[in-house]
Amino acid sequence: QVQLVESGGGLVQAGGSLRLSCTVSGNIFSIYVMGWYRQAPGKQRELVAHVTSGGSTNYADSVKGRFTISRDNAKNTVYLQMNSLKPEDTAVYYCNAKLPAVLAVPYWGQGTQVTVSS
Repeated sequence: QVQLVESGGGLVQAGGSLRLSCTVSGNIFSIYVMGWYRQAPGKQRELVAHVTSGGSTNYADSVKGRFTISRDNAKNTVYLQMNSLKPEDTAVYYCNAKLPAVLAVPYWGQGTQVTVSS
């Protein structure tokens, strides 16, 4: 069973920064497509950013230029550096790991709360 453990959430003022981490169990981390999603109260879960095994990244328009996703394959860890945070970034952030196959079932972390005060 693959386990994803997130950390780094918390309460921050608008304009501040946080860094989320997600560590994945097992020994095939390097081939996963890793993603960060978020879900605000009353809203659907949405993709924030993802990074492929080759290091290619993709971001939601709402976070481009403010958030940076990165991975450290030696540590089985993916990061989300969040700068210039806004109140609308408030959500539970989830880590996601998926094999690069069309029918692959993704694995999810338990989520970490990020709250940005105005």
